Amino acid sequence: MNTNYTPDIDTRKVTTIRLSEMKKAGCKISCLTAYDALTARILDESGIDVILVGDSLGNVFQGHETTLPVTLEEIIYHTKCVVRGTNRALVVADMPFMSYQVSSEEAFRNAGKIMKETGASAVKLEGGKLVIEAITRMTEAGIPAMGHLGLTPQSIHKFGTYRTRGVDPEEAENIYNDALKLENAGVFALVLEKIPAELGKKITEALKIPTIGIGAGPYCDGQVLVYTDLLGLTIDFSPRFVRRYAMLYDEIKSSVSRFIKDVREQKFPTMEESY
Repeated sequence: MNTNYTPDIDTRKVTTIRLSEMKKAGCKISCLTAYDALTARILDESGIDVILVGDSLGNVFQGHETTLPVTLEEIIYHTKCVVRGTNRALVVADMPFMSYQVSSEEAFRNAGKIMKETGASAVKLEGGKLVIEAITRMTEAGIPAMGHLGLTPQSIHKFGTYRTRGVDPEEAENIYNDALKLENAGVFALVLEKIPAELGKKITEALKIPTIGIGAGPYCDGQVLVYTDLLGLTIDFSPRFVRRYAMLYDEIKSSVSRFIKDVREQKFPTMEESY
C-alpha cells in the first residue's frame, strides 16, 4: 500500500484516473447514490469519492417496485441536479432500462446525450458480453463507462428473484469471464452486486480497474450504498449488506409530529419568530 496517498485530505476533483490510483494504492473508494442537488452537496462536502445517480431513483424517489419505469429524460434531469450540487466527487449516471439494450448505436447516442446535457463524468451500464460493443464504442469516443455485474436490477424479471448471483459455479465463471471482457472493452470501474465474497475477491484481484461492491464482500476496491438505506430513511428494505448509520425515518417523523403539535397548540410561531 502506498501510504503517501491520502484522499481524505485530497481536495482535487475525483476522476477515473484518480480511482485507478486509489486501487493501486490500496485505498478504498466510497460511493453513494444521490438524486438531488442538496443531497449531492452534503455527500460531496463529506468527502465521498463517487456519486451515482442510480436508476434506484425509481424505487426511492418515484415509489416504483422496480427500476424499470425510469426513463432517460428522468435520469438526465436528476443528474443535472446532482452535478449542480457537486464540486469534487465523480458523478456517474445510470443508463436506464431500454436506453442501451436495443443496439450499440442507440446506446452510444444515449450515452452521449447524458454526457452532453448533464455534465456527468461517466455513465454506467448493466450486463456482460451483450454490452461489450456499446462500451467499446463509448470508450473509443471518450465517454467513460462503468460496468455492473452480478445482480443486475434491470433484469429482475429475467431472474425472477433478488437472490445472490454467482453461487452456482457455472454462473460464477460467467460473471468472472464477463468482468474480464468488460475490462478489455474499456470500462474504468466495475460494480459487483450481491455475489459471494470470494468471487468478488477473485474478480478484484484479476482486474486492473477498480471494483465497487454492494453486497459483494470486503475485498472489493470500494463500496456503494443507496444513501436512503445508509441513513435509515427506508425501513422496508433490509438486506444483509445494508448498514444503517442513522435512523432518520424515525427522527423525521418525530420532528414533524412536534411541529404539528406546536402549530395546533399555537406555540409556533412565537413573536420572536415573527416580523
